[in-house]
Amino acid sequence: MISLLVVVIILLLASGFMLLRQSRELEKLRASATDSTDHLQGAQQRLLTRLEIEQTIMDSLPDPLILLSKDLRIIRANRSAFDLLGAKLLNQEVSSLLRDKGLLDAITDVQSGNDASRTIEFIWNGPVVRTYMTEVTPFRRFWDGPFSNHVNETPEGDDWPAVMILMNDVTAIKRSEETRIDFIANISHELRTPLASLIGFIETIRGPAKDDRESTDRFLGIMHDQAQRMSRLVSDLLSLSRVEVEEHRAPIERVNLIKLLGNLWAAMELRAAEKGITINVEAPRELPEINGDWDQLIQALTNLVENAVKYGQENSEITITAGVQHDGVNADGKAREVVVISVADQGEGIPKEHLEKLTERFYRADTAKARRIPGTGLGLAIVKHIVNRHRGRLGITSELGRGTTFTVYLPVASDDFPAETVAA
Repeated sequence: MISLLVVVIILLLASGFMLLRQSRELEKLRASATDSTDHLQGAQQRLLTRLEIEQTIMDSLPDPLILLSKDLRIIRANRSAFDLLGAKLLNQEVSSLLRDKGLLDAITDVQSGNDASRTIEFIWNGPVVRTYMTEVTPFRRFWDGPFSNHVNETPEGDDWPAVMILMNDVTAIKRSEETRIDFIANISHELRTPLASLIGFIETIRGPAKDDRESTDRFLGIMHDQAQRMSRLVSDLLSLSRVEVEEHRAPIERVNLIKLLGNLWAAMELRAAEKGITINVEAPRELPEINGDWDQLIQALTNLVENAVKYGQENSEITITAGVQHDGVNADGKAREVVVISVADQGEGIPKEHLEKLTERFYRADTAKARRIPGTGLGLAIVKHIVNRHRGRLGITSELGRGTTFTVYLPVASDDFPAETVAA
């Protein structure tokens, strides 16, 4: 795909540079043939218009495109290249801007004719680190190939391009691959630990503890806990997979949040009471409906309340608040309203450096309490994807010694969707 794009770009630019050369020749003719001034000016204007059109085509490319002269100066670039390398890149030596040794070696090899073309991975260490799969191509090689009929003569001179550099941004692909590798490593670790425990206890029960009823009962209890751990992990993985598959498709049903919060309180009240924790719900009598998936919203808020119960102090309180606030304006200029639901606990709090990573898969804050409490590390990742599917956002604030608050912002139901109310 990149190679075909390179061919098309070279043909366009070759035509443009030939037009530019003809424009210069016309300029000379105008100086010596005053009786043809109007004709020459019209021809020159048409040529310049073509050059502007070709620059517009170059600028429409999402990836940086750079043309180098024989002495490896930058003589032309598109808008993406200017955005990446700065407004003053023209006429600068490429080595002063792209300082990756592997890339510069590839450019030199192509310019000298040692390689027909080179593709190299290049890391740009700017304010945001990005990875580019960069194709370095000799610009003039097509004059001797199957495209030579499209050009009347081979261009010459230092102002003609010798090398073309096309930088395809593969940062997202690389990050996705790294995420996949991390995911496999994490899931392998999470499954290996309980499996190793189960195998060890089974061997013990079948061997030394075969006739020890008390030890067997104790080992069976531990095995049950480990099996439950694996079951939770598989369940969370399936939930996360389903949510990710549906994330691009926004729900269209209408959800009554007052009824949803009532169901949430009823489901979690007894579980919280086991630690002496009281759940308080502070909400108005009515809230605007939202476009949502009832089951997924229950799952997301249940995950947040379960976290509050697990990490909250005994005999403390969890406060669930709900309300409406303005959140900017819509495309039509009208104020955009969102429903805001917060879950606040009275736990130990989370250090600031961990907050941004809490919604990553398998991430858990490295605190003594977090290590003691069982969990898959997928609950908040599920919450994030559910909120994303509802076109909302998730906020996290925490204060050490005071507790943590998770806040979900969900847009009020739009009239563009059918009003099919879900009330469980």
